[in-house]
Amino acid sequence: MGDPGRSPHGSPPTLSTLTLLLLLCGHAHSQCKILRCNAEYVSSTLSLRGGRSPGALRGGAGGGGRGGVVGSGGLCRALRSYALCTRRTARTCRGDLAFHSAVHGIEDLMIQHNCSRQGPTAPPPARGPALPGAGPARSSGPPAPDPCDYEGQFSRLHGRPPGFLHCASFGDPHVRSFHHHFHTCRVQGAWPLLDNDFLFVQATSSPVASGANATATRKLTIIFKNMQECIDQKVYQAEVDNLPAAFEDGSINGGDRPGGSSLSIGTANPGNHVEIRAAYIGTTIIIRQTAGQLSFSIKVAEDVARAFSAEQDLQLCVGGCPPSQRLSRSERSRRGALTIDTARRLCKEGLPVEDAYFHSCVFDVLISGDPNFTVAAQAALEDARAFLPDLEKLHLFPSDAGVPLSSGTLLAPLIWSGLFVLWLCIQ
Repeated sequence: MGDPGRSPHGSPPTLSTLTLLLLLCGHAHSQCKILRCNAEYVSSTLSLRGGRSPGALRGGAGGGGRGGVVGSGGLCRALRSYALCTRRTARTCRGDLAFHSAVHGIEDLMIQHNCSRQGPTAPPPARGPALPGAGPARSSGPPAPDPCDYEGQFSRLHGRPPGFLHCASFGDPHVRSFHHHFHTCRVQGAWPLLDNDFLFVQATSSPVASGANATATRKLTIIFKNMQECIDQKVYQAEVDNLPAAFEDGSINGGDRPGGSSLSIGTANPGNHVEIRAAYIGTTIIIRQTAGQLSFSIKVAEDVARAFSAEQDLQLCVGGCPPSQRLSRSERSRRGALTIDTARRLCKEGLPVEDAYFHSCVFDVLISGDPNFTVAAQAALEDARAFLPDLEKLHLFPSDAGVPLSSGTLLAPLIWSGLFVLWLCIQ
C-alpha cells in the first residue's frame, strides 16, 4: 500500500485532503463515527492547511524548520486527537474502509512528522457551520463519488490506482500466498484461506487417495460480510460437481441496498468456472473445477487484505501453509501412478517454464495418475497472469523457504530485504 498521508517536503499534510473527501463521500455505517473524527481533524487543521494565509504553515511551533516539520506542533496535537477519536470508535468501525484508511494515514503522518504518541491534544473544534462543500452537492460541481466503487474512490483520494495482491489455491493443493510464497500442503479438513473484516474464504480438503499425504479441495465456502449501504451478507458455496452461478440464497448480486450491483456473480462456462466481482472492496474471485477438485484464485485490494486482527491470524493466503502442514521434498518426490518422464512431458505441453506451476503439475499428475490435473496448474498460471500487478513475479521457483507473516503487517518481505542489505554492508 502507498502512503496516504505523505506529502512532498514543505507542502501541507495531504491527510486533511483525504479526510475531507471521505467526509464528502457520506461513506459511514450508522454506528461508526469515523466521519465525526474526520471532520474534527479537518477543522483543527484548517489553519495548517493554509486557511489563514500562504505563510500559515510557518507560524506554528518550531517555525523556520524544514521538511514538513514547520508547524508540526499543532499538527501533532491534531493527529493525537484524531488517533484518540479513532480508538474510541474502533469497535463499531470494523469493516469500514474509511476507518482503516484513516488509521493507516494517521500512523504515516505521525512517523513523518516525528510526533510522539503521548502529549497534548487539540482542543475540541467549535461547533459551527459545516465545512465548505460538506452540504448538499451543487449542481455545477462534480458528482459525488460512489461509496461502493472502491477503485474509483481510492483513485480520487490518492491520485493513483490502489495496490492489489494475488493468492491462489489449486491442485493437491498448492497455495500461492499474497507474499509470493509457494507451498504444497496437506491441510486435510477445513482451513481458512482468508479471514478479514470484509471477506471469509474456507477450503475443505480430503486425501486424493487412501493413505496419501496429498489432499485436494472438495469444497469452498465464501462469505461476503455485510457492508453498510453496499451489500447484504452473501454466502457462496461450491462443491465438486456442484459449482453454482449464484449465491446460497439464489441471488446473483449484493441485494437490494443502493450498492447491491457492486457485488455480482456470473459464468461463461457453467459447472466449471465461476467469477465473482466485488467492486465495493476491489476484489475479483475465480473458482474452477478440474479433475475432481476445486481451485481458488483472488485479486484483492491491499487495504482489504490487511484489515484483520490477531484473532484472524491463521490465513493461508497471508502466511502460506503452517510448517506442520507443508509436504516435504521427499513427500513431493514419491512415486505415483505414472512415471516422472510421462508426467513431465504432459505438463511441459502447457507449462514450458519449469517454475512452481510446472513442478506442481508434475506432482499432481504423478500422484493422481490423471492427465487432467495439468489443466488446474495451467489455469492457475493464467489467473496469476491476469491478476498480478507485477508480472515480473509471475513465475516462482520451488523452494522449501518462506517465512509466514504476522497478522499486523504485509511488510515482512521488505524488512527481510533490508536486513539482507544491512548484512552486506557490514561485511
